[in-house]
Amino acid sequence: MAEMTPAEAEAFPALTPEQIARIAPFASERQVADGESLWEAGDRNRPLFVVLRGEIEILSGADHVVTVHNAGAFTGDVDLLSGRPVVVRARARGAAHVLELPPDRLRSMVQVDTELSEVFLRAFMLRRLALMAQGGGNVVLIGSRHSAGTLAIQEFLTRNSQPHGYLDVERDAAVQETLDKFGVGVEDVPVLICRGTQVLRKPTIEDVADCLGLNDFNETVVRDLAVIGAGPGGLSAAVYAASEGLDVLVFEARSPGGQAGSSSRIENYLGFPTGVTGQALASNALVQAEKFGAELAVARTVARLGCDRPYRVDLGAGVVVQARSVVIATGVRYRKPDLPNLSRFEGVGVYYGATQVEGLYCRGEDLIVVGGGNSAGQAAVFLSAVGRSVTMLVRGPELARSMSRYLIRRIQETPNITLLTSTRIVALGGDSRLERVTWRGGSGVETTADIRHVFLMTGADPNTAWLQDCVALDGQGYVRTGPDLDATALAAAGWPLARPPLLFETSRPGVFAIGDVRAGSVKRVAAAVGEGSVCIQLVHKVLAESVA
Repeated sequence: MAEMTPAEAEAFPALTPEQIARIAPFASERQVADGESLWEAGDRNRPLFVVLRGEIEILSGADHVVTVHNAGAFTGDVDLLSGRPVVVRARARGAAHVLELPPDRLRSMVQVDTELSEVFLRAFMLRRLALMAQGGGNVVLIGSRHSAGTLAIQEFLTRNSQPHGYLDVERDAAVQETLDKFGVGVEDVPVLICRGTQVLRKPTIEDVADCLGLNDFNETVVRDLAVIGAGPGGLSAAVYAASEGLDVLVFEARSPGGQAGSSSRIENYLGFPTGVTGQALASNALVQAEKFGAELAVARTVARLGCDRPYRVDLGAGVVVQARSVVIATGVRYRKPDLPNLSRFEGVGVYYGATQVEGLYCRGEDLIVVGGGNSAGQAAVFLSAVGRSVTMLVRGPELARSMSRYLIRRIQETPNITLLTSTRIVALGGDSRLERVTWRGGSGVETTADIRHVFLMTGADPNTAWLQDCVALDGQGYVRTGPDLDATALAAAGWPLARPPLLFETSRPGVFAIGDVRAGSVKRVAAAVGEGSVCIQLVHKVLAESVA
């Protein structure tokens, strides 16, 4: 057998006899016959297996061998922590002797055994990254670059770390055979084939999440804490709350990471001197939260927050979850310019994030980035390495004063980035997708160019419409908290306690707001993470009040 590379050795390490001896008291021994299945794709809460003797092969798709585990190796990836359906399957290659460690005992072990936690978690994350790179797993997406739904599903699968194969109806010669096999046509795209059996035609994000088991949770349990939004602030709150023993359920409308998760590279976040992609930061934070027992339900949009305790998180369609405390971390959404046909080109030339997924769509082409803040600057720098040229359009006379200095310098020093200030888009044109863009400069002169890709990152509005007057908001719709709530606001909200609201607490006791959705917040990833951690100390105080 060929010697493993250093990266493969990290992803598929061999446990030492001492490490196996620490696992053995919590596991059961099992003899496995040749060809016997240990689990199938789609199974939930399957055990971790440590190979004592023999071999276990991991298979993806139509019997593609991902890896073979020998004596000392162990099975599993990140779904062992989350309890989500597994994306590969396993069977014995020859007779084997294994240790079987149940998932609940694995979660306990990674919380108390530092050495094994590091070995397991690093391996789990690297294995999932490898599956993503290989396009493995049990999901195939058939789509088209002329379909906005295709891009939406690609983004959803990628940002939720769901390995999948992709077939393009215009480019892949074998696609017709696959379409015929499952009885679908080109007019049905995007088509998602889930586990080789379930076929979804033009699915919504909710359909995809349901098929993959990403949005399941127990509705009957009253949670200690419900976190609404899985951006940096929400994930930080989940990590600290779960690590301190609270029962935490996180709801996310689309994918972990929020707006930060769509960032191509964050270079000023503490501890990452070479930068980190938003997706990597979000994925690592999610694994960390799940390590401590937090649950995440994606493609779950909160429709309303009930204002009485215990708080009722209404997800629509009769689905309600009760929680003793709530953290609002729904962030902001980019403000859309007033263009009559904007929605027609969303996903087929107009984008709201700049990740590797969008980068594949516009390689070698001329691009426009609209906006002057950090997100726009990060997008322009990333896209300059992908596209032929990048034109930044900024409505103001200069880049935003809040833009980080390193980004301003990078933009100035990148030869294929052109900055146009006092400029805005006035028209979009094209048939099935975006083909040309017209913009107007400060002098009033209009320019039309053949541009097929525009990235919109302009301004922001808070995601607070779902609160429906349950908590006090400021004039712009941001959530007021702590010292920002004066006596008049508290009286109008019917604040019931003798004490004033705690820092980050809203006009409802036990409901907190953190990150970009909070009035007066600093719009930075690090600030949201810090607020999430501090907030949990206040959640403990509120929960203690309720039982006093």
